[in-house]
Amino acid sequence: MEIAIGVIGGLSLFIFGMNYMGIALQKTAGSKLKQILAALTNKRIMGVFVGAVVTMIVQSSSATTVMTVGFVNAGLMNLNQAIGVIMGANIGTTVTAQLVAFKLTEAAPLIIGAGMALYLISKKKKRKDLAEIFIGFGILFLGMALMKEAIEPLEESQIFIDIISNFKNPLIGILAGFGITALLQSSSATTGLLLAVAGSGLITVEMAFPIVFGQNIGTCVTAMISSIGANKTARRAAVMHLLFNLIGTAIFLVLLRKPVETLVFMITPTGIERQIANAHTLFNIINVAIMYPFANQIVKASKKIIRGEDLPKVGQLKYIDNRLIATPSIALTQASKEVLSMGKLVEKQFVTAQDALINGDESLALEVFDIEKRVNDLNRGILEFLVKVNKASLTNAEKDIVSTIMNVINDIERVGDHADNIGELAIYNVENEVTFSEKAKNELKEMFDLAHDMYKTSLLSFKTANYEIGLEVLKKESTLNKMEKEHRSNHIDRLNDNICLPQSGIIFLDCISNLERVGDHSTNIAQLIINVVNKMNYSDLEELRESEE
Repeated sequence: MEIAIGVIGGLSLFIFGMNYMGIALQKTAGSKLKQILAALTNKRIMGVFVGAVVTMIVQSSSATTVMTVGFVNAGLMNLNQAIGVIMGANIGTTVTAQLVAFKLTEAAPLIIGAGMALYLISKKKKRKDLAEIFIGFGILFLGMALMKEAIEPLEESQIFIDIISNFKNPLIGILAGFGITALLQSSSATTGLLLAVAGSGLITVEMAFPIVFGQNIGTCVTAMISSIGANKTARRAAVMHLLFNLIGTAIFLVLLRKPVETLVFMITPTGIERQIANAHTLFNIINVAIMYPFANQIVKASKKIIRGEDLPKVGQLKYIDNRLIATPSIALTQASKEVLSMGKLVEKQFVTAQDALINGDESLALEVFDIEKRVNDLNRGILEFLVKVNKASLTNAEKDIVSTIMNVINDIERVGDHADNIGELAIYNVENEVTFSEKAKNELKEMFDLAHDMYKTSLLSFKTANYEIGLEVLKKESTLNKMEKEHRSNHIDRLNDNICLPQSGIIFLDCISNLERVGDHSTNIAQLIINVVNKMNYSDLEELRESEE
């Protein structure tokens, strides 16, 4: 029982330290991680490089692959790019084993202490993020030390020795590596546990190699689970990951295991931990080198396994995916795209409502109501996504962006509500055979056009984060307010002169009131962008001052 508690405690600390260090590395990288991913081009070799670098940063090939599935699902990446990233992730994940093989367990408390000291004395966020990297690094090795200490008594346990001896059978080793990795959802954690056992002298490189094969297959489970509910292209990305590791394992098991073992002993004659780490690295590098020329075949095979194409779904989320939350900067960029898509749908709703009212078209009014339902679904989905993003580790600037996007969504949704109100007024006109005079129609069209122009311009200010475009909306607000008062007064005069019927008068006044509110919400969006741009410029100045210091 004591051994089990020690192993579980040590492994938990190892995983916590690894994740903590990965999060700190991501925060330190900040927007650079987005730039690294944006550097991905159609050249597959660049994808391999990006996959390796990102995995080194996030300290998990599973996380990188899950992100890749998310990118594919959100349309950020195609399968030809994804296969390169997946290959690179397999190389990047070997860095953890190389770090652990340095045997810094005795220095772990000192590393944690140095990290804490730096964290406590630092006032700047970047230095605190750097301190967290050291803290996570130290905790990782502290977990290794606890695992080794817990496992040491097993050297004298005949039962455990008999169990371990079964790993001489490669298939059992592969199954063990697969099972543990699938359970822990981390190949790096399995590697840490493997190195701890090896450090106690209970396992050899020959026995460890099949376990390494198995953990590479086991890490595919996370991506396969992640792809559930995704589109077919994203599911193909997960299948490609599985195919890559299955085929690579088969090639090594049949042809390359002995030659690579010999190469490992030539590079590292002694030191079991370093030998296993090198075996892990060589396996993945050689696997990528062998499989790289056949990447197109892997992509084609995934399409044969997952057949068919996804039909486009109008009015549904298409840019955001929960898997993107691991990279908040990209998640927020995609959320902005989704908001713009929702904004364009509301614009269509607004124009349709105008035509329905002016022309007395009931079918168009019903279309307005249908669009309203889709807008509400989009609004709900985007807000739920942003709430999840907000719970991630965000910079202050990213938190401001989340707040801004939430407020913009609210104003866009309210514009949709006013379009819906106008649709209801159109239905009333049709059912009660209410008509407008030509003068009233012209005034309505004039105000519709200005409100529409303000709304389109506010969306453009959001899309471009342009201060000047935002100011254009603010300038037009007073014109719209003045127009609303004039048209209200003119229509009351027409009612008094019996030019318009009382029923049409009520509808007219309700309509211009809704249009004035559309202008208000457009102004809100523009004002939010102006405030954000001003704050960003101030932050840039502050950052410049800090760098000069």
